[in-house]
Amino acid sequence: MRRSVKESLTLEYNMSMYKKKPLYAFFNRLFDIVLSLVALIAFSWLFLIIAIAVKVTSKGPVFYGHERVGKNGKTFKVFKFRTMVIDNRPLEEILTPEQLEEWHRDFKVTDDPRVTKVGKILRKTSLDELPQLLNILFGQMSIVGWRPILQEELDMYGENAKLLTKQKPGLTGFWASHGRSNTTYSERIKMELYGVVKRNLIMNIRIIFHTFFGVLKRNGAK
Repeated sequence: MRRSVKESLTLEYNMSMYKKKPLYAFFNRLFDIVLSLVALIAFSWLFLIIAIAVKVTSKGPVFYGHERVGKNGKTFKVFKFRTMVIDNRPLEEILTPEQLEEWHRDFKVTDDPRVTKVGKILRKTSLDELPQLLNILFGQMSIVGWRPILQEELDMYGENAKLLTKQKPGLTGFWASHGRSNTTYSERIKMELYGVVKRNLIMNIRIIFHTFFGVLKRNGAK
């Protein structure tokens, strides 16, 4: 996969590189339904433990729904376990100038002061994203795809925004499993587009395994 990572960062992408793959779409959706159902049942006990931990350690709801861009540019609510304190103040009043600059550049903040103690653990282990199995079951996301983004992030893709949104966002994906927080945003864009153009079931299986071992090693999560 290392060669593929290098390739993803050197190629330029456009709509002419996108090909419809009806068989892939059918089997990928079938895979999504089966795997999300099995996972929801198998990890129901973990959902309960995390829900209790979130609820008793900070005020606010257990789950958090944030509007993100999906397939064909349609927005939807991404489900997560809440990892932040409830604070409605403007970011300028919460973050330092350096952190604010990082947010505007990368849409994430290192050592974000809003993240709770339980939230830090959930983010580091990626367990905060487990509720996205419901998004997958509902057909808003896929197991493998580009990671859901904000509308202002989609603008950074420029003319390639349409190419990106030809597919559903995913619980994991090429960038999430091979770069994540260890890449610049421009590198992330290329890796996400590579995943859309090169998508196939074999690559998806490799991404899932790569993600699994990456989570165990706690690579790239913040």
